[in-house]
Amino acid sequence: MLSIGLIGVGHLGKIHLKCLQLASADYDLVGIYDTDRKLAEEVAETFGVNAFPSVDALIEAVKVVDVVTPTSSHYSVVKRALEAGCHVFVEKPLTETLEEARELIALSRSAGKLVQVGHVERFNPALLALGDVPVKPYFIEAHRLAMFNPRGTDVSVVLDLMIHDLDIVLKLAGAEVADVRASGVAVLSTTPDIVNARIEFTNGAVANLTASRVSLKNMRKVRLFQRDAYLSLDLLEKESQVVRLFDSDGTNIPDRGQQFPLDTPRGPRIIHVDQPKSGPVNAIQMELESLARSIEQGEPVAVSIEDGYRALELAQRITDAVAASQARMTDSF
Repeated sequence: MLSIGLIGVGHLGKIHLKCLQLASADYDLVGIYDTDRKLAEEVAETFGVNAFPSVDALIEAVKVVDVVTPTSSHYSVVKRALEAGCHVFVEKPLTETLEEARELIALSRSAGKLVQVGHVERFNPALLALGDVPVKPYFIEAHRLAMFNPRGTDVSVVLDLMIHDLDIVLKLAGAEVADVRASGVAVLSTTPDIVNARIEFTNGAVANLTASRVSLKNMRKVRLFQRDAYLSLDLLEKESQVVRLFDSDGTNIPDRGQQFPLDTPRGPRIIHVDQPKSGPVNAIQMELESLARSIEQGEPVAVSIEDGYRALELAQRITDAVAASQARMTDSF
């Protein structure tokens, strides 16, 4: 069992705290720390855990650190944990800047310690349900819409919401980014609240992503179009649908799902519709448990620090493209 400490007990930190207690087979929760001493003591009393007087005192007492602090402090806290010889779980985004992220990558490698980044959508049942379904998208479309919430508006919607889908798209596209175009508008806050990005990959795949925090409803959908298949993921409802075309002889058609004959310009085919299920999961608990397996059993880290860097790098390219687009708009008026 791994000793672990939680740093940051705000809204999301409390959720992590509950999940760490549920993951008692993997972790011994030694205690918590928050810069708000009064909050830390209240949370410690509520959850029956120890509140440490300083971040360094907690880090020195554990082997793993769970960092759920504001993004602006990720770099300093993760750096201190790695220098103290701890493995780290850190919420997304990895850091504020690419320079900070590169330094942490180098430090984690030299220290021989694992860092997992909290891109929790990797553990969404809709995505997990795809299982062994071949995923080679030519075109990806993602919409992540949310009703306005002042929490998180200190950063652009790219880092607040879109970064979830950037991680998914980078994973599914399976290629390097070739080009990025984007535009966005600050509607209610001082940073862009709605952004649309078009990402082209070196293998020819294209992704069109929209993220908004000024919507009248919540939506988290990803659609993938590929040769002989259409995959729809509803990350909010945690449902997936897979529509695939097979030869009319019925070869290799899965047993589950429904089949329908279809006449196409390429001749008679069979359309197969399936709604695969992965079962209910606690995604945050699952990602924390996956880090424990990586540490103790040598499993690959589910979302590595390098994955976190790639998502952050793409987010920065999109942010730069939005800024350039806004500058052109200003010049035209």
